Amino acid sequence: MRIDPSNLDLKEKVVSINRVAKVVKGGRNFRFSALVVVGDENGHVGVGTGKAAEIPDAIRKGIEDAKKNLIEVAIVENTIPHRIHGIFGRSKILIMPAVEGTGVIAGGPVRAVLELAGIKDVRAKSLGSNNPKNMVNATINGLDNLRTVEQIAKLRGKTVEEILG
Repeated sequence: MRIDPSNLDLKEKVVSINRVAKVVKGGRNFRFSALVVVGDENGHVGVGTGKAAEIPDAIRKGIEDAKKNLIEVAIVENTIPHRIHGIFGRSKILIMPAVEGTGVIAGGPVRAVLELAGIKDVRAKSLGSNNPKNMVNATINGLDNLRTVEQIAKLRGKTVEEILG
């Protein structure tokens, strides 16, 4: 489902900036690659990458790309409905709900995604590669696969009471 970014108050965070080099006949050409996360801190988050000769241009392109890739996150009482694994490449992220007052317990790139998604109490553990791009995409994968009890009940054509037993 495509989310329209125009009516959202989006904040952005630059997760990483890389200097990449292309070796040509005359020497090396340097460019910058930026990994950016955008979110409204209210259940919408997206990630994007931009590459340009200058850092501000790369960040701007990353923000535009992230706005095109927004997802909606299921949030229940400032945390997530259930524990979930996010996988992307060799990165695996375990995201676990936490009790109120815990805060966001997560490493750098994962923390940026969870905070901009608007999740206040959550724990996360990186289980695989710690490449920032893969960690961010694994987190997005996990958040995208979250489902609330209401969503599952609707899918199965049952009531919430029937699902919970």
